[in-house]
Amino acid sequence: MNTFFAKYPAIPYILKWTAIGLVVGVAIGSASAGFLISLDWATAYRENHLWIIAFLPVGGFMIGLLYHYYGNKTIDGSNLLIDTIHLPQQKIPFRMAPLIYLGTMVTHFLGGSAGREGTALQMAGAIADQLSHPLKLSNVDRKTLIIAAIAGGFGSVFGTPIAGAIFGLEFFMSGNIKYNAIFPAIITAIIADSTTRFWQAEHTYYHIDFIPEISLLTLFYTIITGILFGLCAALFSKLMHKSSDLFKEKISFPPLQPLIGGIVVVVIIWGLGTTKYIGLGIPTIIQSFETPLPTYDFAIKMLLTIITLGAGFKGGEVTPLFFIGATLGSALSYFIPLPTGLMAGMGFVAVFAAATNTPIACTIMAMELFGTECGVYVAMACIVSYLISGHNSVYKNQMIGEAKHINYSNLEGKKMHEI
Repeated sequence: MNTFFAKYPAIPYILKWTAIGLVVGVAIGSASAGFLISLDWATAYRENHLWIIAFLPVGGFMIGLLYHYYGNKTIDGSNLLIDTIHLPQQKIPFRMAPLIYLGTMVTHFLGGSAGREGTALQMAGAIADQLSHPLKLSNVDRKTLIIAAIAGGFGSVFGTPIAGAIFGLEFFMSGNIKYNAIFPAIITAIIADSTTRFWQAEHTYYHIDFIPEISLLTLFYTIITGILFGLCAALFSKLMHKSSDLFKEKISFPPLQPLIGGIVVVVIIWGLGTTKYIGLGIPTIIQSFETPLPTYDFAIKMLLTIITLGAGFKGGEVTPLFFIGATLGSALSYFIPLPTGLMAGMGFVAVFAAATNTPIACTIMAMELFGTECGVYVAMACIVSYLISGHNSVYKNQMIGEAKHINYSNLEGKKMHEI
């Protein structure tokens, strides 16, 4: 038997990570299901009781107090997961999971503009890393475990297991993919997604009505839109970090940062007279695929998200990026002669791809969500957007494994915030 395994070393590796992926995937998928179901409830309650939005500053203050006194390292959020993958040290605290869950629920319940991927990733990483000591995993295996957990968290919360697996391999280091973790990532993502579906947590799917035949002209239009999406993503990433730095610089006591930010968001919501730009904004995203939307929708969502997350509210950037990209693409269909649904779909993934430096995962995600027929268009938009956005990222600690352009090879090995 030992001789057989020595001859085929991949077999024990596959068996080992299938077992680990099964345990981790079920745990993460169940956590994602509970999170999605409770998030739907919070959103529905808020929209039926709009007066509750007035308490957003109070909720922000409570989140700030919770993280200030009990958060410790967990305040770094998804960046802690990235650091753990690169240099495994102390175990990720389990309290990261309940803290990010509570913080995200308060943010959405009271009307902040945030997403859900950050919550899913942090819950997944915190849950999975508790197994590293009982299983006596090496540092190499622990890195793989965190990558697999991220794949499971992402894949299960969006219903895109293949994209989740690739995202787990791409997101922590721009330009490099850790292929030796591909099996743990894919098996965990599939099991986590299946578990979430088992619990009947609902995902949102989108439809592109018409996809034109590929031609030099349509590819030219796609490249133009990719450039615009990349510029939008770079602007979002830069303003996100500047907003966070500004709140920290001007307000020394951390719990007061989301309190002040919450006041600003409430005033803006009151001035706009609509709630379409808060929370996840799923109805508006769906609408962007059906009809051209106003040219200012993406900018308002960007502003509210930058203030919400920059001030210290919890959630994630990805669903707001979907909103920003889809509404920008929808609006651009006024000027660029491509179908509105296709433009919204390209923006949906391309802005996200550029802001997180994950063009392959986003291309696959589009095909999982919209169908394979859009593949050429979304791939071109994601890649161009990724290149145009430069070395920017919503994840400050994301490292550059390989520069996007050969002229910037001196940046390799640096973290995004060090540039």
